[in-house]
Amino acid sequence: MKIFVAGATGALGVPLVRLLVAGGHQVTGLTRSEARAKIISGLRACPVIADALNAESLHCAVRSASPDAVIHALTDIPKRGPLWPRDFNRNNELRVRGTANLLDAAIAAGARRIVVESMVFVYGYGDLGSERLTEDRLPASTASKSWLMPSLRALADEEALVMQASREGKIEGIVLRYGGFYGPGAGTEVMVSLLKKRLLPLVTGGRSKSGAWIEISDAAAATVAALHRGQPGEAYNIADDCPARFTDLIEHLARSIGAPQPVAIPIGLVRALAPFLAATWLDTTLMVSNHKAKQQLDWAPCFRSYREGIAAFVARVSNQRSPGITVSPSRAGDRG
Repeated sequence: MKIFVAGATGALGVPLVRLLVAGGHQVTGLTRSEARAKIISGLRACPVIADALNAESLHCAVRSASPDAVIHALTDIPKRGPLWPRDFNRNNELRVRGTANLLDAAIAAGARRIVVESMVFVYGYGDLGSERLTEDRLPASTASKSWLMPSLRALADEEALVMQASREGKIEGIVLRYGGFYGPGAGTEVMVSLLKKRLLPLVTGGRSKSGAWIEISDAAAATVAALHRGQPGEAYNIADDCPARFTDLIEHLARSIGAPQPVAIPIGLVRALAPFLAATWLDTTLMVSNHKAKQQLDWAPCFRSYREGIAAFVARVSNQRSPGITVSPSRAGDRG
């Protein structure tokens, strides 16, 4: 199968391209720069350079690949992570205008199917209860803080574009609502480096009771499963089996790598200095069911909890020849 991956050098894109190539697919990967095109070539895929926000260049790139299917893994997130609402402005634009451009290009090129990256935060922020949310829950239409609304609307609009195109029979659209990524190339190397220097604090007093997580290789495997077995017009929660707080993950990672005990800081300080980070990962309780993905996609996470995923990450690092942590060439996201 000929597959076009938009965002091929991002945190999800790199392991995804690797899996697709290993599966015998002919993969074209989109990126914005010559430098990152070399990463795609190194994965034995064909690089193409274009900007997803430039409709004309994107159409040319997709048309030249003549794909059977398209995978949308486009993000544009600061390397340090989104701390303020404005840090998500470009990512929100990608989710709406970039998605519209990619959909149009895929349809025009005759692609049969498109798989699109969304997030569990489409359900909202804050305390969403102790029950695991299923895909039939509607996207959130309100938020306790007005500055969270642009991100909510962008996720909802992105999904609506895909579902409408699928309903109209233009393309088989599938949406994947991922939990938070961690693992090789998904920011964990950066967290390790900060923990070793005691620069990543442990936040106390947050309202979060639990959150949804997915190890990055499991996320890539779920994407491939959706490509082959996903039902058109459906959304799937992609998360592991054991919800956990962000602070639990950080504390466990610190212990696993033998880092010093992280410095403790109060949630009020984080809310003042990094309000978007606080609202999403420290003050939101959000658990999702992955039952539908398991049943319909014939997929299950290899790492059922963050503890298993971190153990594998630490084992991988310890097997590397060079000392310390080697940062993967992939990054949090790639606009394409």
